Amino acid sequence: MDRRTFVASAGALLAEPLLRPMISAQAIASGAAATHHDKPRVDRSPADYTLKIEPCKLEISPGVTIETVAYNGQVPGPILRLHEGKPVKIDVLNASANPDIVHWHGLAIDSLNDGAMEEGSPMIPAGGRLRYSFTPRPAGTRWYHTHAGAGANLSLGTYTGQFGFLMVEGRENPGHFDQEIFLAIHHWAPSFVPMAEIMQAESANAPATSGSDVGYQYATINQHRLGAGEPLRVKRGQRLLMHFLNASATENVVLALPGHTFKVMAMDGNPVPNPAAVEVLSIAVGERIDAMVEMNSPGVWVLGSTLEKSRAKGLGVVVEYAGQTGAPVWRDPVHADWDYTLFASNAAAPAPDETINLTFADEGTKGDSKFDTWSINGKSWPDVEPIRVKQGKRYRLVMANSSGDQHPMHLHRHSFEVVQIGDKKLSGLKKDVVNIMPLDTVAVDFVADNPGDSLFHCHMQLHMDYGFMQMVKYVG
Repeated sequence: MDRRTFVASAGALLAEPLLRPMISAQAIASGAAATHHDKPRVDRSPADYTLKIEPCKLEISPGVTIETVAYNGQVPGPILRLHEGKPVKIDVLNASANPDIVHWHGLAIDSLNDGAMEEGSPMIPAGGRLRYSFTPRPAGTRWYHTHAGAGANLSLGTYTGQFGFLMVEGRENPGHFDQEIFLAIHHWAPSFVPMAEIMQAESANAPATSGSDVGYQYATINQHRLGAGEPLRVKRGQRLLMHFLNASATENVVLALPGHTFKVMAMDGNPVPNPAAVEVLSIAVGERIDAMVEMNSPGVWVLGSTLEKSRAKGLGVVVEYAGQTGAPVWRDPVHADWDYTLFASNAAAPAPDETINLTFADEGTKGDSKFDTWSINGKSWPDVEPIRVKQGKRYRLVMANSSGDQHPMHLHRHSFEVVQIGDKKLSGLKKDVVNIMPLDTVAVDFVADNPGDSLFHCHMQLHMDYGFMQMVKYVG
């Protein structure tokens, strides 16, 4: 289905059963509703969690209120804590005006429950509801968010406040910490902007192209702009476990906390082979970073974007030590290019069973579109040929970015191992989103160990809505 026109057609997709009692997506998958005369199986057991998609007014700073759509009337949505390997039932009620869907990002679950309509996951019509039933794995910092299309309507999809942390508890122990802090980044009040004139100065994406893009008036960490809301209150000597999530629709971010370093423990929920301390975190759209921070520099600080104009939009939060007062302090960090290889092993990864070469390109505007169309090997969704895989085989995707934009590439229902960036070979760094810089090449390996359709796309809403998607299909 074309994501640009899904709103007009998706509302009828299971609307009748969904408006009646809760139906498990797994029941639909098993064929319980296979014939016209059969009644679908109704699961009346209690849900473990309930999410309500509903309009929400959010005062992000004094006098600045955002009207959006969110989960349970809050941004971010409630933190969902699940246990690895323990089945869970999550009811979702859609009290918004548009069909919608929830994607459980980073989980190796079945296609029907994954929450992507391209894989066959059902849309939830306005006024409808659906039960997602799955067994969460792997452990780590995952998240949930809408996977609805937006196109040129910047009030839909991930431009809204529909996102939240999903923590899958396992046996991994990150070590002693005194506080666990969740920080979700989002940008608000989007509008069409000429890319080269505005985005170079205001965006960490730093696009080197003359195409078009989306700019934003405001930014928040959790529900507030910098200086609004309560500060993060800490004590000298504490160890903080900070969970960072970039839930922006299109904006990559670069963060720092002056006087402190971040010891990166996990990326996209997966422990890194080489935990390393850095002054700056670069977090692409859809990525998560778990970092330990030693609180050993008393004062009142700004944890925020390294871009002054981005901090002015609100991208930051105040960190206040006990007994310290005064205006929050910002100091520019020493510039350092973000390097995934710092956190990986420098040993080469095993050879794959098959290598697949993919070239990403900007095709410019087509028809009456305001935005550029994107292609993979010269074709745009839905005309892109699927990647065909066989269960149990190891595949290497060699992704060449021929454009002037960054692309955070996400593979549904699988984790992959980053094995090469430019000329550097590496191994052990497992992720579900990897950011590919302009004119760079990145290779990732994944094992085809979760049969079913799996969507592969750039996580920037603007890019995936305009052609930047491909399907992985199991064959044989």
